[in-house]
Amino acid sequence: MADQSAVPDYELPDELELTEPAQYRALFDDTRMKIVHLLLERAATTSELAVALDKPKGTVGHHLKVLEYAGLVHVVRTKQVRAIEARYYGRTARVFLYHDWDKAAFEGIGLDPKGLLAETMAEIAQIPAAYKNLPTLTNSRFARIPVERAAEWEQRLLDLLDEFSRQPRGGEVTFGLLVGVYPTGRGHLPEPKGDDA
Repeated sequence: MADQSAVPDYELPDELELTEPAQYRALFDDTRMKIVHLLLERAATTSELAVALDKPKGTVGHHLKVLEYAGLVHVVRTKQVRAIEARYYGRTARVFLYHDWDKAAFEGIGLDPKGLLAETMAEIAQIPAAYKNLPTLTNSRFARIPVERAAEWEQRLLDLLDEFSRQPRGGEVTFGLLVGVYPTGRGHLPEPKGDDA
């Protein structure tokens, strides 16, 4: 019997570094991003993904082909269902690594680094009334810290995201976790001088 706590239900490497513009174009589409997120839960057929996304099967099939061509998803198993062979798709890695929002990999493909935040804000604004009392937290803090400490916080947040995505699936609500650490243009107080200390 399969380990029900394993997420997802198929073997996959931990990381894949995206190096080709085609991979960025394939991944950074709203529907395709949702597909790869769903596939972190378990392998799924085109039909199952179409139901989860509330989109036509043909549309989802097209997006799967784009992701497959870019090396981001692949068939992880098949199953004979009557006269048809059902193909179950899975990700090619648990985490897709990408870098440099403002560099060449993103040029000319219409990616907006603010898109993730805009999408999250829209989802938060549309939380159904029935979910208003469920755990929800949005907040921010600012600290003037050395770059090395910011890098440590970045790694801690990545570890937290990874832990969150590996949680055993259950319940009826899909929760989101958004984290970030970023430089700002905010001013800060000067260091105190002699008598000010």
